[in-house]
Amino acid sequence: MPTTLEPVRPIALAEIRDARTRIADTIVRTPLIRLPLGPNAPDIRLKLENLQPINAYKLRGAANAVAMLSEAERKRGVWTISAGNAGQGVAYAARAAGVPCTVVVIETAPEAKKERMRALGAKLIEVPYEVAWKALDDRSYPGAEGTFIHPFDDHNFIAGHATMGLEILEDAPDTAAVIAGIGGGGLVVGVGSAIKALKPGVKIFGAEPETAAPTALSYQMGSPQKFTTWQASFVDGAGGQSMFPRMWERMKPLVDAIIVVSLEETRNAMRLMAEKTRVISEGAGALPLAAALTGKAGPGPIVAIVSGGNIDLKKFCELIGSAVG
Repeated sequence: MPTTLEPVRPIALAEIRDARTRIADTIVRTPLIRLPLGPNAPDIRLKLENLQPINAYKLRGAANAVAMLSEAERKRGVWTISAGNAGQGVAYAARAAGVPCTVVVIETAPEAKKERMRALGAKLIEVPYEVAWKALDDRSYPGAEGTFIHPFDDHNFIAGHATMGLEILEDAPDTAAVIAGIGGGGLVVGVGSAIKALKPGVKIFGAEPETAAPTALSYQMGSPQKFTTWQASFVDGAGGQSMFPRMWERMKPLVDAIIVVSLEETRNAMRLMAEKTRVISEGAGALPLAAALTGKAGPGPIVAIVSGGNIDLKKFCELIGSAVG
C-alpha cells in the first residue's frame, strides 16, 4: 500500500489560499484573543479553534479533503480513523456533501465525541488504540469501505489546516512563535507551512504530553521513533505511539522544536483558560498554552492554538478541580 502513495511534497501557499476559499462557507474564522497574565508573564494569544461547528480544528482539513473528492469517490463514501475530532470533522463535511461516512474510532474515545459522530450520521467501528494506530499505517481496516481520508497524513487535509496560519498572521502580524499540539502532526505541519511561507522568522513549536511524546523523542534522536512507554491519558487528542516516517519528512523543515509538558501542567492550563477567558478546552487543546507557560517558546508574542473543546463537562470539572490553583 505505501508504494502507491503520492510522495510527500511541501504545501504551497497557493494551495492554502485555494483551500481557504473552498472551505469558507463550512468553517468559522475563529477569533484570536489575548490571555491576560500580568506584566512579567509571556505575551500569549489563544487561537480559539474550539469554536468551530464541531468544536475542533479538524473541520478545516476535513472540509477541504471532502470538497476535493471526485464524483466517483463521493458515491463510494468516505472513511477515516479517529479518537474523535477527525471523525467529527469528516462526518460533518461528508453529511454536508451528501456522502456516506464511516469512522474507525478508538474505543476509549470520550462518549461525547462518539455521540457527536453518530449524530452527524457516521457509522462507527470501535477498535482498541493499538489496532487503530496500525490501521493508520496500513490505511485499511476490514468493514471500512470507500475513499480513505487519513486524519493527518493527507496533503489536502493538511492544506485545510494551513488556512489557520493565514488567519493568525492577519490578526497578529507581530507573532514571534506559534505552538500547536501534536497527535499525528497534521496541524503543526499545516500551520507551519503557511506561516513559514509568509514569515520564515516565526518559530513553530509542537507540544506533546509526557505520557505520549514520540515527536520529541524523534527530534532528540534525529529519526522517526516509537514511544515505548506510551500511556493513555485525558489528553486523548494528542500524543501517539510512534512518529510516522512520512510525517517526520513533512515536519522537519517546518517545526523548530518540540516542548513536552506534564499532565499536571496541562490541567493547570485548562483551568487557567477557564478562569481568565471562560474558554473550555479539552486536554489536547491546552497543551500549547501549557508549553507557552514553560518559557521555552520565549517571551512572545506567542500564539497557542486551542485545537478543540470536545470534553465531557463532568470530566472537565474533575480535571480542573484537581489542578493547582
